[in-house]
Amino acid sequence: MGGSHSREGLDLSDSDDYEEDRDHEQSESEEEYADAQEDHNNHKTVPIKAVDDLDSRLKALKLKYSSVQNPNLKNAVKLYLHVGGNTPKAKWIVSEKVTSYNFVKVSKIEDADNDEFDEEDEISGGFWICKVGSKIRARVSTDMQLKMFGDQRRVDFVDSGVWAMRFFRDEDYREFVTRFQNCLFENVYGLKASDENKVKVYGKDFIGWVKPEAADDSMWEKEDDELWRTPVRGNNDLLEEFEEAASDGGIQSVALGALDNSFLVNDSGVQVVKNFSHGIHGKGVYVKFDNGGKRGSSSSSLNLTPQKALLMRGETNLVLMCPEQEGKPHSTGVNQLDIETGKIVTEWKFEKDGTDITMRDITNDTKGSQLDPSESTFLGLDDNRLSQWDMRDRKGMVQTSSPVLHWTQGHQFSRGTNFQCFATTGDGSIVVGSLDGKIRLYSTTSMRQAKTAFPGLGSPITHVDVTYDGKWILGTTDTYLILICTLFTDKDGKTKTGFSGRMGNKIPAPRLLKLTPVDSHTAGKQNKFHGGRFSWVTESGKQERHLVATVGKFSVIWDFQQVKNSAHECYRNQQGLKSCYCYKLMTRNESIIESRFMHDKFAVSDSPEAPLVVATPMKVTSYSMSDGKGKGRQTRF
Repeated sequence: MGGSHSREGLDLSDSDDYEEDRDHEQSESEEEYADAQEDHNNHKTVPIKAVDDLDSRLKALKLKYSSVQNPNLKNAVKLYLHVGGNTPKAKWIVSEKVTSYNFVKVSKIEDADNDEFDEEDEISGGFWICKVGSKIRARVSTDMQLKMFGDQRRVDFVDSGVWAMRFFRDEDYREFVTRFQNCLFENVYGLKASDENKVKVYGKDFIGWVKPEAADDSMWEKEDDELWRTPVRGNNDLLEEFEEAASDGGIQSVALGALDNSFLVNDSGVQVVKNFSHGIHGKGVYVKFDNGGKRGSSSSSLNLTPQKALLMRGETNLVLMCPEQEGKPHSTGVNQLDIETGKIVTEWKFEKDGTDITMRDITNDTKGSQLDPSESTFLGLDDNRLSQWDMRDRKGMVQTSSPVLHWTQGHQFSRGTNFQCFATTGDGSIVVGSLDGKIRLYSTTSMRQAKTAFPGLGSPITHVDVTYDGKWILGTTDTYLILICTLFTDKDGKTKTGFSGRMGNKIPAPRLLKLTPVDSHTAGKQNKFHGGRFSWVTESGKQERHLVATVGKFSVIWDFQQVKNSAHECYRNQQGLKSCYCYKLMTRNESIIESRFMHDKFAVSDSPEAPLVVATPMKVTSYSMSDGKGKGRQTRF
């Protein structure tokens, strides 16, 4: 896939234009400096001008920018501001030719200029912020979207704008990154960033998460070549194929089918669309919700927005879960829609031991169980419950009078697990994401105790997905995606996944998928990542090829094989967990509800992947990944 480095567009080189502040006010007494652009095709940056030439310019202005010239200036940096967003006019301007940074512990941001505490000071409570000159007062967090450029002695970050700091010495750069990561750890966990405390937080089996540089990355490369049967060709341009307007109101969710149809759901009905090898397109059929003439208190749920739509029984039934209260994810039951008749045939209630309970999420028993015409069970998740529900009674007969779902198996945890989301593998193993960032793996034999529990990185997991073979897990947080390898070698030398046994102490370190600071700022502060997924396969021996997530008006697509490659250019000169910034970015004119790949069966010979379906409230658009030779209108990146 094409990288996103070119979207940042510029190298921090000095030339003849200079702007003193972020408001672009010109100073009469100082020269202007502008930055040279990076070659957008081959990512080669324009080299920095000779040191002697730069020295002569700065000395002429009587600027003392280095520790040699001004030994009293601690933590000296040069500060840049990015302007122009992702437009062709984007550039970096010099905000302060020489300034300094400091880490300060405060009780609120406004105290930053009053409490001049260094990192070494022992202060209880409060949180760390990063101060840079007179302009930056940013809480140290993942919201800063810090990106490292070790070869340039540079870090980029977001704080009401996109900034870059360039350090004058390698050791200064490395010291800043280390201190930033230590302050981040303390802000998240409330503990000093000592090795002892890191082991306490992550666990002794996760030494690779504590010290990524010491992690064993061999499992990331442990893949059979034959799984990648279809070569990735060219740049894999995204070509728009179909665009379908929403019927009778805005789209709330999309239920993709692997057979003939897919379904666009809103709060009053379901629009049926046809599946093609180049995407989904309307058939002109719209099914209004009809509960068969039944009325009562339970039917009021039909007036609320369906939170989740689940295809079942050979994709002839659609199970709709509607939140009990607006703005709350929990639901007291589901509505079963027969697609062929367009009627709500049953309004099921969640109940255990005679007591009404709620669920916050539902999913299919396995990755492909929606294709089974006889399937009558599905899984449910609540804050502290994991269960399987059956739409038949104990004797196996379809229920006709009782609207209560049968709890067939599961567990209600006594302590707060704060489950948020879950997904299943091809064999029915379950992965669960939690509010504390933990990701737990449950085998097909027990929902009571997790086989493996990966520690959190401090951010809640809002969505989780897993590959069909269970080897890879993708967790979504507000500011990044976390990709986890579940493979390990047991004592007999066999390679297994963390769903089937305890992984031991050689667990591979995860990798993070992030937006560049420029793209993150363009997406908007209130727009968070959601719905990170793998492409969709339901056949053993086939490998998912891409990952996709949504943030604001962006669909973000990563090449799976590229992310797993330890030698990938993104990972060079990084400290800490490896972060990948190479992705394709597709932009719509309104916020995106969902971005998902169709089933692998809809991939065609001239495409390495099935079409991508992108839904906004008013329309759904299908994109085909082409080798560049196909026809169609190319989307703007």
